Amino acid sequence: MSKLFLVPTPVGNLNDITFRALEILGSVDLILAEDTRQALKLLNHFNIRAALRSHHMFNEHKSVDSICKKLLAGDKIALISDAGTPGISDPGYLLVRTCLEQGIEIETLPGATALIPALVNSGLPCDRFCFEGFLPVKKGRNKRLVSLEDEPRTMIFYESPYRLIKTLNDMVSHFGSGREASVSRELSKIYEETIRGTLSSLIDHFSNNPAKGEIVIVVKGSDQKT
Repeated sequence: MSKLFLVPTPVGNLNDITFRALEILGSVDLILAEDTRQALKLLNHFNIRAALRSHHMFNEHKSVDSICKKLLAGDKIALISDAGTPGISDPGYLLVRTCLEQGIEIETLPGATALIPALVNSGLPCDRFCFEGFLPVKKGRNKRLVSLEDEPRTMIFYESPYRLIKTLNDMVSHFGSGREASVSRELSKIYEETIRGTLSSLIDHFSNNPAKGEIVIVVKGSDQKT
């Protein structure tokens, strides 16, 4: 029976992949990958030989129909992103929605995502939280931050190391310099690091120690109490 599998892949350490993920990737007719070069590093490491095709934000609108045709014809297809769970700040939503509209079965495997370990490791309240992903780079950025000024839940953001200082400064403008926060980078990798403090202290730290790697920012909500 045809099916689309959404398969999480490690955010850093390849040993974090699950046995079930490897089983699925080794059994499907086609693997859709955000970056086939990145995917080959994972697949070669585990000796998985499967047909591979690129599926990313720049071609997904054009490729969705052909993918659905393959699924309706009986193929089993897996979708992976460069790291983490497809659809979480990565391509996946459009394909999932189209498959559902056409009655194609979907199965999403549990697995890696950067936001949960960063949240738990932050030391901030994690019983209730909101995931904001990447802030808009330009248009809509200020509006988004204004809408979050009174958010009581812990907030989680993804960010590029090149925009980290700018984003922390923007957060100071909207949340205050004393708001507690943490910055995690290189999760599960050899240089994994989490720096905790106020937004202003984080700016000081990363101004003197430029960040590298994938970034997760966790910010305490406005009404939370320690």
